[in-house]
Amino acid sequence: MWYHKPVINEELLQNLPNLKIVASSGAGIDHLDLNLLSSYGVKVSNTPFIVSTDTADLGMALMLASSRRLVEGHQMAISPETEYFPANWLGAEVSGATLGIIGMGTIGYKVAERAKAFEMKILYHNRKQRTKEEEHAVGATYCKKIDDLLQQVDFVMLAVNLTPQTHRLIGKRELQLMKPTAILINISRGLVVDQAALVEALQNKVIKAAALDVTYPEPLPRDHPLLKLKNVIITPHIGSATVKTRHLMKENMTASIQAGLAGLPIPNEVL
Repeated sequence: MWYHKPVINEELLQNLPNLKIVASSGAGIDHLDLNLLSSYGVKVSNTPFIVSTDTADLGMALMLASSRRLVEGHQMAISPETEYFPANWLGAEVSGATLGIIGMGTIGYKVAERAKAFEMKILYHNRKQRTKEEEHAVGATYCKKIDDLLQQVDFVMLAVNLTPQTHRLIGKRELQLMKPTAILINISRGLVVDQAALVEALQNKVIKAAALDVTYPEPLPRDHPLLKLKNVIITPHIGSATVKTRHLMKENMTASIQAGLAGLPIPNEVL
């Protein structure tokens, strides 16, 4: 599967009685009905570790771009109406700021490794606390309650899997807990955020800005209010979109398919 295509439903499974395995690109499996696939005896694999480095890189890029207002700055620099660059056109500092990572899996931890180089204070919330050695390596502090994290940080980085528990994890209440100067960055899944609440928070300056590599749906309708806000950066779900990583993803998927057909252990087997 690539970009969630083809859609795996009961009709397709009935028409493919010899199907052995579904190899899905990327880390997320929220687009798959695992119970349905299991009932047909179909194995599932994904490529979670291959995408983690590039996705973490993009998370940092979005944090820098939103804090320093790079897209706005570019538009100002090339606009035919620009006659001078105003001295009071300012961004926010990243170095030394406080980053809150929600979801400290492989991607979240790689974000923390990069943030450490920016001398950021790192807080994180996760289902399971990392070991003391892992925390010390990146200088991260665990927040058992997500509310405690949201109230303290300058940047919130979402790096969770989409599950029933994380669906609309960030809604109106959570956004109101954040600082009015805070920036929300989402590199996980669009449905982790209540987009209507996010639009309202951005319009009313409840938070300063948002940088989103994921939305719901993708792409957004062309008249969606998020597309009209200057304090939003949206990229087209490109966390893993580098030449090398996409090549490795295809290699990994091919290896999983070959193993599944041969009855061998499947790399990155989900089901």
